[in-house]
Amino acid sequence: MTDPAPARPAYPQQWEADVVLTDGGVAHVRPATPDDAAGIRAMHGRVSARSLYLRYFSPVKQVSDAQVAVFTDVDHDTAIGLVVMLGEQIIAAGTAHRDPSGDRDSAEVAFLVEDSQQGRGLGSILLEHLAAAAQERGIRRFTAEVLGENTQMVRVFIDAGYSVHREYDSGVIDLVFDIAPTDKSRAVVLSREHRAEARSIARLVAPRSIAVIGASADHTKIGHAVLVNLLREDFGGPVYPVNPDAVSVRGVRAYPTVNDIPDPVDVAVVTVPTDTVADIVEACRVKGVHGLVVMTGGFSDAGDDGAAAQRHMAAVVRGAGMRLLGPNCLGLINTDPAVRLNASLAPVVPPPGRIGFFCQSGALGVAILADAAARGLGLSTFVSAGNRADVSGNDLLQYWHGDDRTELVLLYLESFGNPRKFARLARVLARTKPVIAVKSGRHARTVVGLQGSALSEDVVATLFEQSGVIRTPGLTAAFDVAQLLSTQPVPRGNRIGIVGNSSALGVLAVDFCLDAGLIVDPDSPVDLGVGVSAAELAAAVREMAHRDDLDALVVGWVPPVATEGHEHAAALRDALRGAPIPAVTTFLAVDGLNAHLAVLDEHGHPARGSVPSYRTLERAVAALAFGVRYGAWLARPAGTVPDLPGLDRRAAAAAARAAVEGMRAPQDPARAMTDAELVTLLAGYGIRIEDFRAIGSADEAVAAAQEIGYPVALKSFDDALRHRIDQAGIRLGLHTDSQLRHGYESLSAIAGPWLYVQREVPRAKSEVPTVFRITADPSFGALVSFGIGGMATELLDDRAYRAVPLTDVDAADLIGAPRAAPLLDGYRGARTVPKEPLIDLALRLSALADDVPELLELQLQPVLAGPGGIAITGARARIGPPSAFDDWRRRLR
Repeated sequence: MTDPAPARPAYPQQWEADVVLTDGGVAHVRPATPDDAAGIRAMHGRVSARSLYLRYFSPVKQVSDAQVAVFTDVDHDTAIGLVVMLGEQIIAAGTAHRDPSGDRDSAEVAFLVEDSQQGRGLGSILLEHLAAAAQERGIRRFTAEVLGENTQMVRVFIDAGYSVHREYDSGVIDLVFDIAPTDKSRAVVLSREHRAEARSIARLVAPRSIAVIGASADHTKIGHAVLVNLLREDFGGPVYPVNPDAVSVRGVRAYPTVNDIPDPVDVAVVTVPTDTVADIVEACRVKGVHGLVVMTGGFSDAGDDGAAAQRHMAAVVRGAGMRLLGPNCLGLINTDPAVRLNASLAPVVPPPGRIGFFCQSGALGVAILADAAARGLGLSTFVSAGNRADVSGNDLLQYWHGDDRTELVLLYLESFGNPRKFARLARVLARTKPVIAVKSGRHARTVVGLQGSALSEDVVATLFEQSGVIRTPGLTAAFDVAQLLSTQPVPRGNRIGIVGNSSALGVLAVDFCLDAGLIVDPDSPVDLGVGVSAAELAAAVREMAHRDDLDALVVGWVPPVATEGHEHAAALRDALRGAPIPAVTTFLAVDGLNAHLAVLDEHGHPARGSVPSYRTLERAVAALAFGVRYGAWLARPAGTVPDLPGLDRRAAAAAARAAVEGMRAPQDPARAMTDAELVTLLAGYGIRIEDFRAIGSADEAVAAAQEIGYPVALKSFDDALRHRIDQAGIRLGLHTDSQLRHGYESLSAIAGPWLYVQREVPRAKSEVPTVFRITADPSFGALVSFGIGGMATELLDDRAYRAVPLTDVDAADLIGAPRAAPLLDGYRGARTVPKEPLIDLALRLSALADDVPELLELQLQPVLAGPGGIAITGARARIGPPSAFDDWRRRLR
């Protein structure tokens, strides 16, 4: 009987991805299958003779079965194949075939992109996704043969950021390069991702033409409201009402269907009933619309059936290369004078300004915009994403990063689509533009992330803090901070001067500042008297605003009876013009930008230099305190991810792959790592556990102790016993064979015969017990946490978190963040514990978590820290198939 043929690997569903192309369009990448033969053959028929020659090194008149099989006869192990779909059509394909000589570390890569789709970045996308898939299969490097005249393909490899070795022979260039991500290759991917996603949103928020599908003369219909708002705002392009029962709507010619419109349509606003949305989406696909704004509800907001319909709609939209805002959204606004777009249900639009505003909720959106308009807060763009079937806040962060009209970003978030990507994007954006976020559900037990995963409030707080995002408890506070940072400079410190014409207000301001952790100038509050003139107020404010020992001003002014205060307001505004520090005021207890406190731009709208006013001093100081904390984050070094000595990443990766061999399907359960696997994995990152042996008898214990060297400790296998407050699962201070035998007898009676013998840590290294953890979430990615060991800190959950990868600054912050961290600094006369070894361990754990996505959980407990360094005496871990969202390739949510 012959041995059965080895089973082919299961279809790798995790390799499927929607991707944004360089021109802002969307395509779908998926593994190739034998059923793609007809599609591959048809693509060859659309490829020019020149492109086929460059691909096959000889003229090709008719593609052969063997050439088609190169793309379709793939088992996704020895041969990996990917195709790129636009609708039902294959527009590009790539393969990576392992070296037939038996070198399983190497694979030859090749691509084919049809001519009409070249220049859209498909080659680089295929290379990224093939490299990620190949690494998952244990392939370490790619080779390629390219004709010397095929400069475009050579550039795909060179520009990807890999270190490419080239050899030229007889007109053919042989390329060889390792495919492990490097700092340069990751930077290339992120740069391309940013440009593509920003461009896709630019096409949505600045369309050249727009259709309102469901436009109606009935004032109760949302199609009527959208059309009226577009016409009222005087949209800069043509507006096409679509209504099969009307010749015109609001005096504008109507069309029966979107396909009856004779000219191109960039964006279609869909306001039809839920049961007809699918037909409209299909019609827009045929028309070649670039983007959809679906205001209709009844999808994921209406149960499982609606959620399934929403997923299908998103798949159709992306398959056609479109982007989708919504469904169940309020719409979007662009105040750019060249666009003048109000494709929303909001009748009141804030003036043009410098704030980009993203809001998930459609229900709250109208009220939020009315509040912003009442305050005089100017917006550059407003986007309500509704159910976020496609476009999310992350897409808008990409767009606003490069948008010159947006200087501040305001986010109202109810849930996260891809929190790890949010943290990465926000961290970069916040360095140049303040990002203010309101995250609802702070007191819910968990926050929903991607794929329904639960993110704890601690994790969400970490995400904002590490990214430099200004998180406010509500919308009022968010608008207060936006009002400050959109008009005034960011505070450079926390030293506050207080001036006004009321001693009572001054005392209140001092209290509020101290409560917020700010430092009040010793000469403050300065009381100018209730009858202070406008000139005197201006002189006092001007002098304080230019003092080197102050970082911000609080101005409290109460008008005398029968005084409007306009002259004082103008004097205050002029006194602060060009001041190097920010100022807040409670002028006339008015919220927003008082006309006499505003500096107007060429269009008559409040500009930078305007002085923000608040109804109460408490809110003014609170806004200032948020700005101070943001300024402190900006002033801190951004940090770098350092190169660590003593790392053997390849050995660790091989150990991880070996541990998950046979667990490739995403549904396979994780399992605990064995001691040997864990020791090998940690050693690859220079992390050493104190020497130990597993033993099953007293004689084995003595033999192990003699090999390790006394003194030793005995420990149970059971974590629960080892970490009990009464140390029931541990026997310490065993210096002799007889002590060890006695300890074995007593502990084995409780924990069973199988125990650990471990070298006991010298006192100089065991002052403070600490705990490190790595946790992996399918949406957030990996987190490193740190806490001081002990029952009290465990009960209080006193742990700090940081997202991977950690910079040197992040690692230092992590070690100093727990409330019990003063125990490391010689609390109550104890010896000071050097933090450098703990910081180094945090960085090594970050590198491990970033490099080995198969590591789902790791706990080092206790890590004993003392004046002589650190000692790791306990570790456990779980390993399993990596999440599809843990890799670095470009993909939409």
